[in-house]
Amino acid sequence: QVQLVESGGGLVQPGGSLRLSCAASGRIFRIDRMGWFRQAPGKQRELVASVMPGDITNYADSVKGRFTISRDAAKNTVYLQMNSLKPEDTAVYLCWAFSARNFWGQGTQVTVSS
Repeated sequence: QVQLVESGGGLVQPGGSLRLSCAASGRIFRIDRMGWFRQAPGKQRELVASVMPGDITNYADSVKGRFTISRDAAKNTVYLQMNSLKPEDTAVYLCWAFSARNFWGQGTQVTVSS
């Protein structure tokens, strides 16, 4: 099976930065699509950022200009650099990957608060 291991979440003040990492391991050596979703209590899960074949990236409007997704395809690792964090960014951030089917990480909590 494929496992996604996330790291980098935590508590940060508004305006601060965090860098999330997600490494995939298991039977599949390379995964063609990876990204990040987030879910806050009482809100729908939403796509934050993704990187697709051809290194095409996509961002939610709410994070454009503040977040940057990057990928090391050889290592099946995806990163999310989050700058200028706002309280509304508070959520559980879930790593996502696709290869034949969807895979999900357990989630890492990001809390933005003064």
